Amino acid sequence: MSIRIDEKIVGYEVVKPEEEQAAEAASAAEREERTKAKVIRMTEQVKRPEGMEALEGSTYKIKTPLDDHAMYVTINDIVLNPGTEHEQRRPFEIFINSKNMDHFQWIVALTRLMSAVFRKGGDVTFLAEELQAVFDPKGGYFKPGGKFMPSIIADIGAVIEHHLQKIGLMEKEELSEQQQLLLDQKRAEAEAAVKKSAEAADEAAASDDNAYPASAQLCHKCNTKAVVVMDNCATCLSCGYSKCG
Repeated sequence: MSIRIDEKIVGYEVVKPEEEQAAEAASAAEREERTKAKVIRMTEQVKRPEGMEALEGSTYKIKTPLDDHAMYVTINDIVLNPGTEHEQRRPFEIFINSKNMDHFQWIVALTRLMSAVFRKGGDVTFLAEELQAVFDPKGGYFKPGGKFMPSIIADIGAVIEHHLQKIGLMEKEELSEQQQLLLDQKRAEAEAAVKKSAEAADEAAASDDNAYPASAQLCHKCNTKAVVVMDNCATCLSCGYSKCG
């Protein structure tokens, strides 16, 4: 194929075969590097890693006063983009086991639906919020430490929330240092008042960190029995909520 040159030639350069091969090799290496840097996100097409029969996970125990048998919730995770700056741990499947067969049908249905949502990808934190909003018409129960659970489903939602916080998909709400110091002070004053009260003589304040004064009331914000009246103001010793602002 002939090429017509209309301008004056002022210089030329001959590309040697080895230089052309080096340029092609560099281009191929760059394409390979881009392929390696491809970020894998959680979708329905993501399967278990080949050659691996096990996934990393955690098992949580739920013991309620409504049943003699405990429930064990196991959440297995898959690690996406391992060894890169985009490494991320995502929930892949969930199992719930219990000796009580009364809940077998809805447990199987719930775990299959949640596992499908986990594998679909995207934001899965809404599962924890939705489950914790389920109320049992027969009433809920208090867990050790005074936290109120409106239903068994809500307890499972709390477990999922804890696991998502553990793997970094949800942030745990924490009080500031000043708020924690104020709550510790209020708590100490409330416990001292309870000890002096004749009505609370038979129920001394527990020594563990999760115990609250026996006279504490239920907090409508965090569902913990930790609201005490100090300085004519109802204050929650768990989350810091106060009617006085």
